[in-house]
Amino acid sequence: MNQMLQDPRSEASQTPPPVPQDPVKGYPRFAKPQRVAFVQACWHRDVVEEARIAFLKEAEARHLNHVDVFEVPGSFEIPLHAQVLAKTRRYTAIVAAGLVVDGGIYRHEFVADTVIKALMDVQLRTEVPVFSAVLTPQQFHETEVHYDFFRRHFAIKGVEVAAACAETLLGLERLRGQVAAGIVG
Repeated sequence: MNQMLQDPRSEASQTPPPVPQDPVKGYPRFAKPQRVAFVQACWHRDVVEEARIAFLKEAEARHLNHVDVFEVPGSFEIPLHAQVLAKTRRYTAIVAAGLVVDGGIYRHEFVADTVIKALMDVQLRTEVPVFSAVLTPQQFHETEVHYDFFRRHFAIKGVEVAAACAETLLGLERLRGQVAAGIVG
């Protein structure tokens, strides 16, 4: 969490008010509405959509109620879409989901590494947090056992990326409030 440690004797007026908690789950609420873009690759859609379904459910529980979903052909196309969406300033966060498997003219490690580096670059250039659920298994066989395993795995990753997104947005909201109040910076 991005909280500054303060001397307990400091003025109370400099301490930001506590974030209201959700009485049911205990998740903090945001001071301002948050809008998230979820960019999903279509290759292996039946696997990747499990991340989106789980993300949307967990995001709602964490008070991220405004999520727009975008589809792109494959994971390689995600960074450009993320950059265009980030530059609109309409979104406070962008989440990417895709499954990169070995095949075609590119090695899957190259594609996955390129996508992750490009997403980090978008985040640093635009100051809009970008989260990745773009996964690349060591081996993926098009068998029902592998599909079932990765569907479950993507559902777990959807919950994890929703938690990371909400916690990061709360931390940034708090940090920006502290900067505006002159507490940090």
